[in-house]
Amino acid sequence: MSKKVLVISTSLRKNSNSDILADSFIKGAEDGGNSVEKVCLTDKKITFCKGCMACQNIGHCVITDDDANEITEKMLGADVIVWATPVYYYSVSGQMKTLIDRANSLFSRDYKFRDVYLLSTAAEDEPYTNEGAVKAVEGWVDCFEKANLAGVVFAGGVDAPATIKGHSALDEAYNMGKNI
Repeated sequence: MSKKVLVISTSLRKNSNSDILADSFIKGAEDGGNSVEKVCLTDKKITFCKGCMACQNIGHCVITDDDANEITEKMLGADVIVWATPVYYYSVSGQMKTLIDRANSLFSRDYKFRDVYLLSTAAEDEPYTNEGAVKAVEGWVDCFEKANLAGVVFAGGVDAPATIKGHSALDEAYNMGKNI
């Protein structure tokens, strides 16, 4: 059964390693017969959440002069959400965290997504490097009782743009995408 997949690439760097990892997942998902849309935050404006909680009553964020509501509407209708991020200071990128906060409006709505995936890259390659990023996504997923963190792919030891080329995580991401 074909799934509607939304990949959110959160790196602001052109030709970033996490974006290349996302493209590998996308190729696998498409080869598996799924419909995939990719949103890159590179040219998006995402303002900080005000914490007003009005979104829980009106179904969307009260901040309307940026791109967050458009992205969260895409998230609402997706069967699968894939976050792709560089790991900064042992967590997700700041722009990813800001979008996660702004996606609070989904909590009270009839969201479709069940499976959430995390694709991450970092200069460091220690076993604990990705733990904070995983925890950040788990914290978000835990708020959506119908959703689960279905898979994680981490590529460590990549720093400069495109240094992920030839990394085994690209095959892992492709296969994960193909088997969603």
